[in-house]
This record gives sequence, C-alpha cells and structure tokens, in this order.
Amino acid sequence: MKRRDFIRNSALAGLATAMPLAAEAAGKKKTKPTEVPKEPELNAENQRFKFRPDGKFKILQFTDTHYITGDNRSPRALKNVIEMLDTEKPDLVIHTGDIIFGKPAEQSLKEILAPMGERKIPFAVAIGNHDGQYDKNRKEVFDIVKTLPGNINRGIEGIYGDSNDLITLVGADGQTKWAFYLFDSGDSCSDPDIKGYDYIHWDQINWYRQTSAKLRQQNGDKPLPSLAFFHIPVPEFTWGLRYDTHRILKGNFGEDPCPPSVNSGLFVSMKEMGDVQAIICGHDHDDDYAMQWRGLFLIYGRFSGCDTVYNNLKPNGARIIELTEGQPGFRSWIRCFGGEICQDLRFPDAFKKY
Repeated sequence: MKRRDFIRNSALAGLATAMPLAAEAAGKKKTKPTEVPKEPELNAENQRFKFRPDGKFKILQFTDTHYITGDNRSPRALKNVIEMLDTEKPDLVIHTGDIIFGKPAEQSLKEILAPMGERKIPFAVAIGNHDGQYDKNRKEVFDIVKTLPGNINRGIEGIYGDSNDLITLVGADGQTKWAFYLFDSGDSCSDPDIKGYDYIHWDQINWYRQTSAKLRQQNGDKPLPSLAFFHIPVPEFTWGLRYDTHRILKGNFGEDPCPPSVNSGLFVSMKEMGDVQAIICGHDHDDDYAMQWRGLFLIYGRFSGCDTVYNNLKPNGARIIELTEGQPGFRSWIRCFGGEICQDLRFPDAFKKY
C-alpha cells in the first residue's frame, strides 16, 4: 500500500488531516517577511564531536519509526532501534522524524528514544510531519525530546520551526572538519493557495547561508564539507527522477517522492554555498535510494518503523554514514534488521561511473 492509499484508508486519516492546522497554530514559530535572523551562533560544546582514535566517525540515521505506546504493532520498531545501536555502535544518532504515530505522545517519545540514552549514545532529531499531530504540538514534542537522556538538540531561535540545529565535527588539530545541518521541514502548509506539505522557509535558508559563510571564513575561505538532515524531501528529489539524463541512482525506488508542492530554494542555496554534499531525508517509506543529481547527493534513509504505518520495503533497518578524517567524501550503507548489509557505497567514488 502506497502513502496516498494509506492516508486515505487508515483509521487515522481523520486525525492526520484534521490536526495539522491546530498543531500548526499552537506549535509553529512564525516570522514576518521583513524579519532577519540574528547573527548565527555556532553550536554549543555538547554539539561538537571529535573523530575516534582510529580516525572514523559514524552517524546512524533512524527515520519514520512511527511508534505508538501500547500498540502491539510497535515492538518491532523498538527491537530494530536496539539491534541497530548494538550492532553498529554509532558515535551519533540522527532521527529524521515521524518518531511517533499516536498518543500518548510523551510516553511514546520516551520509549522509542530511550535506547540511545541507555547506551549513552548522543542523538538529535529533526521532527517529522506527524510528530505534532496528537496530544502534543510540535514545540511541545521538541521540548520533551530535549529533556531525554542523550539528546543534544538545542534549536535555533528566531527562525521558522523548532528542530533546526547545527552539529560540528572537529579533527585531531582542533579544527572543524564537517558540519551537520538539521532542518525542521514542518507539517502542512498553512497557505490555502499552496496546501500540501510544508517547506523549508526563507529564514531557515538565510540562517543556513549565514552559518555556512561563517564556517567558510573559519575554514580558510573554503566551503566546509557538510551534510543536511530533515524529514520531508525537497522537490529536487522528484526532478532528479524525471530528468534522468543527469542522475545516477542506487538503491530501492518503491514510491514517488512526496515533497512540498512549491520550491523554496534550499537546493539552489546549497549549490551556491558549495558545502553540503548530501541531503538525507525520510518520509517516503518505500524508498531508500541514493541519487546523484546536479552534483549533489539526494539520499533516503531506511524505514525504521513497523506496521503502524504502510511499509513495503522490508525488513526495516537504518542508514549509516561513516566519515574518515583526512579523506574527502564519505561511506554509507544500510543495515537491515537481522544483520544484512546492503548499498555499501563510497561517495562520490561509487557514482563516478554509471
């Protein structure tokens, strides 16, 4: 069953369509078109990481766990989270949203995110479109997440959304080598003439551009290699599939991307700044592919959830991104529940030849 069929047929469809506007009004930060974000502050000490002694740094991405406390379909998602952590032993976990899929929201969040704290593995989240649709709005969900053991989210004040963040990785010389941007991609668009899923707003993009410029200045006037994580993919995920003469795709393409209906310019800004090497998203459960298009990687995580929501890409699992100090690019693979590894690729080397 695909996304559109699931939303139409699910008993939760009424909740999924009736709640976003109320949640939006209660939990979204709005900015006026004339407002300009403050000078960006670089991240706090607990958001600065170092490479391990072997020169490696491993990020594990969970996405779309869609966990519901007390629902007998949810334990498989929790088992997957535990297995991925114990097998991969990451240095950092980034959850790209749709963490939960029902109420009680607070208890659901605590249960599915607890394994990171129990293992003392730092984690951050970029909230998905469903997370604020139950008995807590988006801001309340983010505030709960920030209280959980192991969470390093801080949030960026003065811009749209809640779970925007910056995480950095420093080398043995103490200099910043990588930046990881987290964007809050929202829920549904409040403009009745646009409708559909929300988009990355202008002030979020401006914050990114200012931060990118500041990091470039600190990096000897060279773009600092970066990755971007958020839930809802940008429209270029669709365009890249349509304009296939410019794309190289590896992995599972099981459903059309479901991006916003308008393009707010994030992809172009990343191309102009020259630092972001890959956009890594979730949202579309039957996709886990990596695509190179127009010189930038557009990547899906592996569905990490269970049968509380549609999923035809089985088994569930997680995507891993591994960085090596002194080496350009990165390595990424997918770990499936049960142990199998697939799509073990070196970026960009694996995409140089179709």
